[in-house]
Amino acid sequence: MDAETRSEILEATNRALCEHGYADLTVQRIADESSVTSAAIHYHFDTKEELLNAFLDDLIERFESKLSCEASDPRTRLDAVLDAVFSRKDPGADGFPVAIMELKAQAPYHELFRDRFLDFDGVMRGVVADIVRDGVEAGHFDEADPEEVARLVTTMSNGAHARAVALGEHPAETRRVVEDALELHLGWTPASGVDE
Repeated sequence: MDAETRSEILEATNRALCEHGYADLTVQRIADESSVTSAAIHYHFDTKEELLNAFLDDLIERFESKLSCEASDPRTRLDAVLDAVFSRKDPGADGFPVAIMELKAQAPYHELFRDRFLDFDGVMRGVVADIVRDGVEAGHFDEADPEEVARLVTTMSNGAHARAVALGEHPAETRRVVEDALELHLGWTPASGVDE
């Protein structure tokens, strides 16, 4: 399948998932959101789960790109990660956060989904652990276990997503809590400036 067709199908999947939710998502509804027929979608993806797996793979790639920061200073990189994870316009503005929560709820029943969410977790934990490791080595952060700090930040970001979807809480509330935890564990508050 060419990249343009794949991109169109995945974008249509996103729109249909946001509009109809997981339970009411059908290949026909995805086709209705694109110029690709349902037969063509079935030609490229045998099942809805296979299509959603490709959708999540694409989402992971975009998330990884969003987390990357070219800065060499680990404090700036950590701030960029927090910006990427916690700075959202309005968590209720579209159906995307709800759609992702619905897919997460399917993970216990669909190994493909569980694997993709484990991949999300691994990407986030890896990026944060590398930043913490670099910050400790450079003397910007207090001595800390990079893996444990990464697990904490990832767990709190997942909690922020759940709170935003289920309770309507803005992710900035959780970001504040994460920053307090990072100050306790690393001796540095994000967004407090970088001394060059």
